[in-house]
Amino acid sequence: MIESLAVLSARPSRQAGTDGGAVKRDRQMFRVLNQVLVAIFLLGLAFSLSGLTCAQPVAAQTGSGKRPAAGSSQRAKPTPTPTSTRLKALGDPPPVPVLKQKKEVEIKPGDVISVNTSEVMLPVTVRDSSGRLISDLTRRDFRVFEEGRAQPLSDLALRQVPVDVVLMVDASSSVAGNLDDFRRAVEGFATRLAPEDRISLIKFDDRVEWLQDWTQSKFQLHRALNRIQAGMFTRFNDALLLAARDQFVPSRSRRAVIVLTDGIDSRRGTTTFETALQGLLQTQVTVYVVSNTEIERAAKKAELDDLARGTDSEQRFNQIRIDDLREGLRVIDLSEERLSQLTTATGGRLYKPASFDALDATYAEVADELRHQYSLYYTPLNRERDGSFRRVRVETATPAYHATTRIGYYAPRN
Repeated sequence: MIESLAVLSARPSRQAGTDGGAVKRDRQMFRVLNQVLVAIFLLGLAFSLSGLTCAQPVAAQTGSGKRPAAGSSQRAKPTPTPTSTRLKALGDPPPVPVLKQKKEVEIKPGDVISVNTSEVMLPVTVRDSSGRLISDLTRRDFRVFEEGRAQPLSDLALRQVPVDVVLMVDASSSVAGNLDDFRRAVEGFATRLAPEDRISLIKFDDRVEWLQDWTQSKFQLHRALNRIQAGMFTRFNDALLLAARDQFVPSRSRRAVIVLTDGIDSRRGTTTFETALQGLLQTQVTVYVVSNTEIERAAKKAELDDLARGTDSEQRFNQIRIDDLREGLRVIDLSEERLSQLTTATGGRLYKPASFDALDATYAEVADELRHQYSLYYTPLNRERDGSFRRVRVETATPAYHATTRIGYYAPRN
């Protein structure tokens, strides 16, 4: 029994000895880790002190070159920022620019062309009895009448003036299938204009879209032509008024609109034909219409003749279509009357090609007329600035020649 108790009393002693050894090992490892951290801290402190020591001579070189004594109230002057060698390579900055006075140039009496703000410019086209353009006339060959009264012409009556041309295309269903013909004809037209002439592009159908602002670039015109997409209806009157009021600004250029359309407005817009015509006259725009009415008329007549050859029962069966074709022909006739009124009033011309294949020749003819057009200036004898409409007429000294210009203009208003 006593031996057993001795054995039991000895076991806890061994266990306690084992635990004590583990604690000692942990303390030794903690001391080693602590020493390592202290060494790292001291090493970092040493590097910091060494950097501060290196910086002190630079600061000591300022001022008199001596390091100020401890406790001295004198401060070291700040060191200027070193100048970069790259900045030095650029040299000194340029001097402030001084506006140079313009030299006075002696002006001779014949060097200046003065334009009176009350001057009226009339683009005039002259043709002989066969329709050939006449381009060799002088000031003495023209007579201008305003409200039936002859107007005096100065020596500067005829001048070379560039032209601003708005190209408009009716992209509704009546022209949609032939837009490639229009693109080709317009690009050929642009090549015939003078370098100082400008072009813009408007497309109209259900909407009126301004595809290209004024440009002299054939490339920009080509890109704008490729953006034309076909629509359904025709807002013809809205498109004319937009071109007159928004596209043309006061300038010394001639102004022209060339439009491919059948002229049949779908009445889905807000502008009447009379309002559009008035806007064009106010902005002094010449309108050229390339009408596809003759093409549509031929197609409708051919279909109507084909239906008329049917039996009585077939005609009764197709009566709705027959009435529709007859109404279409009536509308085409009415449209041509208005297009003729539009072009006559503005001094332009109505073209009716027999096929879309003739568009190239038609647009080339319009370009030829613009190139041989006269710009006739005169100062009205009626100096009243009352905004009234005044009718004008141009005649030539040769009775066989026919001069075409717009029917009149709106006087300025104070």
